[in-house]
Amino acid sequence: MTNTKKIVLMSTLVLLLAVTAIFNFVLAGTRTTATAGGNVETNYFTSYRSERASTRSEEFVQLDSVIAAYATDSAEYKEAVAMKQQMVEMMEDELILETMIKSLGFSDVVVAIGSDSDNINVFINSNELDLDTVTKIFQRLENETSVREGNVIIMPIYAES
Repeated sequence: MTNTKKIVLMSTLVLLLAVTAIFNFVLAGTRTTATAGGNVETNYFTSYRSERASTRSEEFVQLDSVIAAYATDSAEYKEAVAMKQQMVEMMEDELILETMIKSLGFSDVVVAIGSDSDNINVFINSNELDLDTVTKIFQRLENETSVREGNVIIMPIYAES
């Protein structure tokens, strides 16, 4: 790849990042204004999902630019495609686990699976959790994934809904 192509590619990436930051700023300002007006209620779970989606969107843009820049037989291309596939699988697993845990009667749940580790963090909209509930949650996680006991954190976070 020539230097001119590299410069154009990097300039495009910087421009896309700037546009993403502007949209994030505008949308965050809109959400804050609407909240102050009493129209929309945001809580920990809504904010977490929004930030997670924004971060992943930026990561997908970066991976797509690498995929577009390199030949299909290059190591960089193959690594970017593998990383993108891993992210998609992780997102699907998080959604499935969140739905399974919500089925236990919780109003809101966020599951975060570590991309570089086997850790799973579960945040549940609840004042507190008893041992029986934690055991049920862990069993669902264990049945769906190959998680070990020491790699799971289940934490109650009370957010009015």
